[in-house]
Amino acid sequence: MVARIYQPARNAMQSGQAKTREWILEFAPSERRVKDPLMGWTGSGDTQSQVRLTFESKEEAVSYAQKHGIAHSVELPKKRAHIIRPGGYGDNFAYARKSAWTH
Repeated sequence: MVARIYQPARNAMQSGQAKTREWILEFAPSERRVKDPLMGWTGSGDTQSQVRLTFESKEEAVSYAQKHGIAHSVELPKKRAHIIRPGGYGDNFAYARKSAWTH
């Protein structure tokens, strides 16, 4: 069973970087989920898919996987580009505004 080590991306509904600095070790599912015929819930007998370990750094997560003999793959995060536009929304209210207010 292969574990995945990654740094989570931020939620689309948040502008901050909360909970994106930690590294997570998750196991890939070893069997597919099935629908329970009586209740309609989905489930599986794979208990490893419920395990989610958090670490403060990538090196800690990798050393944990190596220490316990867990096959792993590391996914490096894609850094977000900060968009800073000249003449953005805040410049509409600047005291030293160069153009007249249009509306």
